[in-house]
Parts: sequence; C-alpha cells; structure tokens
Amino acid sequence: PLDKDIYELEGAEKAAIQSVPGSLVESLKALEEDHDYLLAGGVFTKDLIDTWIEYKVKREVEPVALRPHPWEFYLYHDA
Repeated sequence: PLDKDIYELEGAEKAAIQSVPGSLVESLKALEEDHDYLLAGGVFTKDLIDTWIEYKVKREVEPVALRPHPWEFYLYHDA
C-alpha cells in the first residue's frame, strides 16, 4: 500500500513503484515468469498453470490478434 498521490511523485520514488501488466499478453507473460506463489500449498501444479497459459493464448490472444480493432475501423473506414 502507498499512502501518497502517485501522480505527484518524482524521480527515484516514482521509479520504485511497480506497475501491473497492461494487457492480457503482459499478464500471461508475468504469470509464466512468476507463479511460485501459486504452487505453494500444492493447490495448483506447474502443468495446470502452463496449460492455462496455453489455453488463454490459443483461445483469446491469438484470435483477437487476427482481427481488426474497432479503432482501426474508425480510422480507416472511409479510406
């Protein structure tokens, strides 16, 4: 927790604040790189986590990447 207005921070103090992933792709990459906390206690297995990441990539990331974004329609619909 941080009891400060982060928009008023500067320099090293601002740089020290970690940010959250900005997209599903970044979130899956972060999960792939750091999932030890999910393995603790034996609730999740590495195989389950790897399978979940693969599922999300195949079923969500790749299909969305193959389609135009609504903003692209807005930008280019009259070209």
